[in-house]
Amino acid sequence: MLRAALLLSLALLTSCALGPRTQEGMVNYDFGLTRADKDAHPRLRQDLVVAAVTAPAWMDNSGIYYRLAYQDAARPQAYALSRWVMPPAALLAQRLRASVARANQAGVFTSADGVRAAYTLRLELEEFSQVFDAPEKSHALLRLRASLIKQRSVVAQQSFEFEQAAATPNAAGGVRALITASDAAGEKLVDWLAANLKK
Repeated sequence: MLRAALLLSLALLTSCALGPRTQEGMVNYDFGLTRADKDAHPRLRQDLVVAAVTAPAWMDNSGIYYRLAYQDAARPQAYALSRWVMPPAALLAQRLRASVARANQAGVFTSADGVRAAYTLRLELEEFSQVFDAPEKSHALLRLRASLIKQRSVVAQQSFEFEQAAATPNAAGGVRALITASDAAGEKLVDWLAANLKK
């Protein structure tokens, strides 16, 4: 009887070890709520397709990446217990598309909408990480290249770089700084489009 009870206990422990494990303490982040108000003076007046933001293969996951520049800036590392709810390129695409839509009197579409527009905006995310200059000092770094295309011809192309100091040297501080940098990118992108979209 005792032996049977021991075997049953061992079987239960083994099944628990082999079953799916949940990571306790995991925190998920998105970019938060966007402003609902429309741009007071919309500056864009052209229908525009904003294609999906592309990113390097190493960023094609939900990791929140950081670099220890004071040790080895060539090693992107991901926080163990913090992550985005989806790959950052997808989150950034939503945020930038919302910024452009608020500033546009015409339509803003995705490639999946199947809408034909004179202009297409392509965005390449090159860097999206928290960079530590020292153990207690870090900043968000966002690098982005934008290409404005009309009927398969490049109208304009521009690289953007944004830095934002992080209030705290952890994932939460990095996330907030990256969101602020993303909003700054949206504003600059609208300025750039206003200068390059033909009426």
